[in-house]
Amino acid sequence: MKIRTLLFVTSYPPRECGIATFAQDLVNAMNKNFAGNLNIEIAALEESGKPANIKQSPVTYSVNPFDIDNCIDFAQKINENNKIDLVCFEHEFGLYGGEYGHNLLAMLSLLDKPFVVRFHTVLPYPDLKCTKVVSLISTLAAKVIVMTRSSAELLQQVYHVPADKIVHIPHGTHAHIVDDIPALKSHYNLDGKLVLTTFGLLSENKGIETAIRAMKDIVKQYPDVIYLVLGKTHPVIFSREGEKYRNSLENLVTELGLQQHVRFVNSYLSLKTLLDYLSLTDIYLFTSKDPHQAVSGTFVYAMSAGCAVISTSFVQAREMLEDGAGCLIDFNNPEQLAASALQLLGNADLRQQMSRSAIEKTRSSIWENVAIAHMSVISEALAEDKILPNLPPPYLDHVDRMTDEFGMLQFSKHDVPDPQFGYTLDDNARALIAMCMYANELKSNTFVNALCRKYLDFISYCQKPSGKFLNYVECGGGFCSMNEEVNLEDANGRAVWALGYALSSHNNLPFDAVQDALSLFRQCFSWMESLQSPRAIAFTIKGLYYFLRYKQGERAAEILQNLAAKLYNNYKDEADENWHWYESYLTYGNAVLPEAMLMAYQVTGIEAYRKTAEDSLTFLCSKTFTDSHMKVISNKTWYHKHTNQEPEDGGEQSIEVAYTMLAMNTFYTVTKNNSYLEKMRLAFSWYLGNNHLKQLVYNPLTYGCYDGLEKNNINQNQGAESTVCYLIARLLMEQWNKHKYVTTKQSSLEPVKLGFN
Repeated sequence: MKIRTLLFVTSYPPRECGIATFAQDLVNAMNKNFAGNLNIEIAALEESGKPANIKQSPVTYSVNPFDIDNCIDFAQKINENNKIDLVCFEHEFGLYGGEYGHNLLAMLSLLDKPFVVRFHTVLPYPDLKCTKVVSLISTLAAKVIVMTRSSAELLQQVYHVPADKIVHIPHGTHAHIVDDIPALKSHYNLDGKLVLTTFGLLSENKGIETAIRAMKDIVKQYPDVIYLVLGKTHPVIFSREGEKYRNSLENLVTELGLQQHVRFVNSYLSLKTLLDYLSLTDIYLFTSKDPHQAVSGTFVYAMSAGCAVISTSFVQAREMLEDGAGCLIDFNNPEQLAASALQLLGNADLRQQMSRSAIEKTRSSIWENVAIAHMSVISEALAEDKILPNLPPPYLDHVDRMTDEFGMLQFSKHDVPDPQFGYTLDDNARALIAMCMYANELKSNTFVNALCRKYLDFISYCQKPSGKFLNYVECGGGFCSMNEEVNLEDANGRAVWALGYALSSHNNLPFDAVQDALSLFRQCFSWMESLQSPRAIAFTIKGLYYFLRYKQGERAAEILQNLAAKLYNNYKDEADENWHWYESYLTYGNAVLPEAMLMAYQVTGIEAYRKTAEDSLTFLCSKTFTDSHMKVISNKTWYHKHTNQEPEDGGEQSIEVAYTMLAMNTFYTVTKNNSYLEKMRLAFSWYLGNNHLKQLVYNPLTYGCYDGLEKNNINQNQGAESTVCYLIARLLMEQWNKHKYVTTKQSSLEPVKLGFN
């Protein structure tokens, strides 16, 4: 596969401006996610009246956008460079010379390469000249990118840009986790303070004086409040008038007697320092005076950090702060700002609610998701198959976070474990499987062994004298009433699968753990044949299959044959020419059924089992795979036998992807048919943004996995089931990567390119 070269034409560090920072963050995210598939170069735009900066990687070109001849020469150089496949332009009025940046249009009209352009600002009431320039740029571009829905609507309604040419990709954000906010406040000399913050390059348009005037009323009720003004004066403003605006603000602080309550941090902050300041902020103030401002990186960074936000009513704020996600105020209105701040300072629960809402609204725009969205646009512009991100590292951070001294907790609120709902046998059984896979595929170590022991002890705790298991355990260790109210067959089958898999992994586990697993497994022989649930039967067949890889005899083969006959009879009773399945519906964990049937074939050699396994997996794939991605059966409706309904978006969960990949791996191992590997790879890409929302389902910050893919959003909680299933799926990709094969094009399913880092 040819490595594609992209050229970004943009302001770029060391230049200090918002678009330069934006471009650097985007390029870093794309390099991180698509290393090995992509080469990115930068053409840095020079500032008016200033010499060009010395070119340093990744900057390979320098352009003077205020010199029309230089713009024309640059376009010719790009045309002559055969390595460049696509050009990406960052557009803002003022970045380019000529009326409304007309020099950019001259450059684009000569360019032979395909290009995309991003409008950082779309003016709502343009004059004729502005309309013409923006419309012509859009006509020449392969795609036009905007960062708000309002900007997309303006391009269509005012500038008459076709809707299919416009792509809405939100401004990227940095996710950041801080566990100890008081300690962080102490580090920045803010002990015991309620912190209000504004950050960004200082200019009169920021309206900082509005917030300072509001502080006079705020500190009367809350004398421990401090207002931080973070950031240097904008370099263009500084070169024109020095520190005139900052001096006026400092004079206002003195005039109002607020010297102990307003702190200026006059420096260009590193990303880490900035994110620290935002993390310790109780309320973020956005006081811009420009109602037509389309987007602000500072605003979305604050939301992503979980700040409660008070903002003037500019375009992006109206979109992002709807549904009570923050407070909107009028422009230049210190009284409204003070009233909103006092309300929030007096209500910690409301601030926390706004914080959670802000995080949820911005998690879809973390830089990794923004990079994926851009790669999709680029692939479309080049008319090529999409390239998916590189495999993330299989770290155990969130598995460890979800595990306490007793076992793995069931649920979390966002990434924080929630002990209220206790534990389940289901989750700890799957966690044991994942840790055994980790030991098999990567390496065993004392940490992994300790987790294996913990999950094995939990399974032992749930086993009753009869050999059967209870599933639901309260935080104090008691067995809750749900064990009496629901059928526990599936949970019992899952425990057998986990114990069998642990036994088959005996070479990589401590001897005492293997012996304990064997003892627990033997106690299950007495009840296995009584199972009726198809999934429980399938899980148990898998456990028996793995047991037989560890040790022959002890009735395991006989019980497996009896259970396989039951599962086969289920299939014969339910299947017809259009419905090749074991039940009258497809629900959860579907792929375990054909996988168990194929394992039964491996043990018994009965050909009907093999054919049933293959037919049922083919049928399942017809309902869950498109040519380009996996479409998981929705848990909102499931999929019923006698239905003509179109599958709806949403209700997609990690468990279905992991179980499908496990089945594909088993089928490939038995048949050596490469199409199973292709589907396995395609299924995993669901986690990497190859889904209907085009968003990551795994969390690159916590190394956990979000609980579900809904119709319009990702469920931000990262509970045990989704995280462990993601880890299982990720470890299966280690297995996938070991299979050396030549992809054939005979299958109707086109392979999706997947990088490996």
